[in-house]
Amino acid sequence: MTITGIIAEFNPFHNGHKYLLEQTKGLKIVAMSGNFMQRGEPAIVDKWTRAQMALENGADLVVELPFLVSVQAADFFGQGAVDILARLGIDSLAFGTEEVLDYQKNR
Repeated sequence: MTITGIIAEFNPFHNGHKYLLEQTKGLKIVAMSGNFMQRGEPAIVDKWTRAQMALENGADLVVELPFLVSVQAADFFGQGAVDILARLGIDSLAFGTEEVLDYQKNR
């Protein structure tokens, strides 16, 4: 069975996050920020509610990123989250984007 890691803040959880979880196959492990986001911003919704929303929408396991990973700039945030997910045995990563991308355009 495929084990997929998803790095998220879910701040707040929205339909795009729901779609990502629905489209991801196999076991889904979410590495999620706690009560503080990148660059130290406080979360709009507490970590318990965001984790529950992820579980109700298809996540199999939600793990909290350590505070010192969560509040970093994107590069350190991403690397810390990938390191944790790799130790949990993921086979792949799934993620969304803020832009609609067309990979077929340049072929």
